[in-house]
Amino acid sequence: MSTDIIFNKDFDEKTVYVSKIYDADVKTVWNHFTKGELLDIWWAPKPWKCETKSQEFKEGGIWLYSMVGPEGERHYSQVKYGEITENRSFDGLDSFCDENGILNPDFPEAKWLIGFTGVEEGTKVTVNIHFPSEEDMKKQVEMGFEEGFKTGLNQLEEILSV
Repeated sequence: MSTDIIFNKDFDEKTVYVSKIYDADVKTVWNHFTKGELLDIWWAPKPWKCETKSQEFKEGGIWLYSMVGPEGERHYSQVKYGEITENRSFDGLDSFCDENGILNPDFPEAKWLIGFTGVEEGTKVTVNIHFPSEEDMKKQVEMGFEEGFKTGLNQLEEILSV
């Protein structure tokens, strides 16, 4: 069963809201959002791929990863995890950085809150992303964020349906 992705942008509130239902149990979907080896297989929109350099999934921990392009180019990002409620939700501060985790001040940081809810169809994932300014949000959107994130979420659906 394929479900549509809800993707709403609210520039006045500087937020993006995304939701999608997966035909899988909460624990399985949770693992695909919280374990580097599973994130690596779906997080980047093909033909790009995701490679986790390090991950410590705990409050205050960091996931450092790169998006690797078809020509071998790399763009690094990190998520610094905040509050984690096992199999329910977690939040984090998403930032562009270099391979050592040094933040790139030219790109916006965004606060993510990801929730997981068991529903009749499987698991509903909700993602709320808050930007510090409307300009930061526009910059992220102009970089192709919506298309890339939707592609990744659909790739996850394909993986979970096997």
